[in-house]
Amino acid sequence: MQQRSSVADLVISLRRELDRYSSGEKLPSSRVLVERHHVSPVTVSRALATLAAEGLVVTRPGAGAFRAGPRAPVRPGGDTSWQEVALTAEAAPDQPLRSVDASGVVATLAASPPGVIELNGGYLPAGLQPERALAAALARAGRRPGAWGRPPLDGMDDLRAWFAREIGGGTVSASEVLITAGGQSALTTALRGLAPPGAAVLVESPTYPGMLAAARASGLRPVPVPVDGDGVRPELLARAFRASGARVFVCQPLFQNPTGAVIAPERRRAVLDAARAAGAFIVEDDFARRLAHEDAGPLPGTLCADDPDGAVVHVCSLTKVASPSLRVGALAARGPALERLRAIQIVDSFFVPRPLQEAALELVGAPAWGRHLRVVAGELRLRREAMLTALARELPELAVPQVPRGGYHLWIRLPDGTDEAALAAAALHAGVAVAPGRAYFAAESAAPHLRLSYAPPAGGAQIAEGVRRLRTAWEGLSG
Repeated sequence: MQQRSSVADLVISLRRELDRYSSGEKLPSSRVLVERHHVSPVTVSRALATLAAEGLVVTRPGAGAFRAGPRAPVRPGGDTSWQEVALTAEAAPDQPLRSVDASGVVATLAASPPGVIELNGGYLPAGLQPERALAAALARAGRRPGAWGRPPLDGMDDLRAWFAREIGGGTVSASEVLITAGGQSALTTALRGLAPPGAAVLVESPTYPGMLAAARASGLRPVPVPVDGDGVRPELLARAFRASGARVFVCQPLFQNPTGAVIAPERRRAVLDAARAAGAFIVEDDFARRLAHEDAGPLPGTLCADDPDGAVVHVCSLTKVASPSLRVGALAARGPALERLRAIQIVDSFFVPRPLQEAALELVGAPAWGRHLRVVAGELRLRREAMLTALARELPELAVPQVPRGGYHLWIRLPDGTDEAALAAAALHAGVAVAPGRAYFAAESAAPHLRLSYAPPAGGAQIAEGVRRLRTAWEGLSG
């Protein structure tokens, strides 16, 4: 059969013919349209799909195509320009405006387009999540007596006790722990409770963008304190406390995000002493303790365990090592700070849903939990080595200053003058998503960086392919 009409030509013809049909009336079959217009079945299918997208036709599998009903009138858009005034007039004259910017967080949370390899995410892939154990835990939790009732405001006693043992190893009591809806919620509660709006808060530089976003959204002013291979520099921390008047320092002592640094033993005491001398709190974000690699060796204890006086407020979560949807974490504090943080959490969210707490308790109490942690520890080491091997082969000009034995990412130093945003855009075009380093700095960054995550890919082969695609982007940018 000679095809005399393109898809566009057929669409034009069918639009004219639609006036003959009433709303809901069936159009001729595809076979009739093929014969009538002398086109192929594929052309008919594509033309009908175009009309369906325009809202003129409704297709029903197995039944055919029908004239669509009249469109609902489009409601005119309102004028929201008044909100610019309302949202910028909220602060007192002597206080800075809140800056609510989620872009740094969205970059690691949003799903990539189909076919794009994610080297920018922060969660384990489905194959490494304990999905069967989670499903079994949730099923058992749902059948517990009272599982759907109102939980204690501070969290279930048994779950608080489990977190207390994990955090302090006998130095933290269950009464000093609050159950939270994940680590980010605990971090936000700590920032709001410990620092007044407009105050400075000291942060590691570089640091986790989600913390910077939470601080700014609370009206706080992040002040950076540089980190090196041994963690935050205590002498600069003490100087920053004096210069800024800050009463809060947020840090990740173990496998810091993004550098992977672990605070050196000789610096731990100096960091605590600097905070005590300033009359300040340390918010310890212990996000990576359950993401240690199998070759990590013995891990240092938490700062919280070394602090009987309540200077350290500890934050941790089950989310990273289990599932993005297991939003269960803990916040540990002592003294009046605990009461304030408890009040803020109750006002903000009342409590963490009991079925989720019950499921978390079932999960960590099951034999599968220990096996899962061992599998994750081994797999993260293999993925780390796969990424290092691929980088050495494909992009030897990129520096990896530190190779952490915990966490799920590498912090890559780019050559001076590299446009990291342009490189990230070129990488996405090449089919791999990476995280530019700029979002990890509270102020101007000293050098361009990328953060590459080896957690989200399906395995070593996909990691290698992702790095190969990054090389393609690099060569295109350099050329």
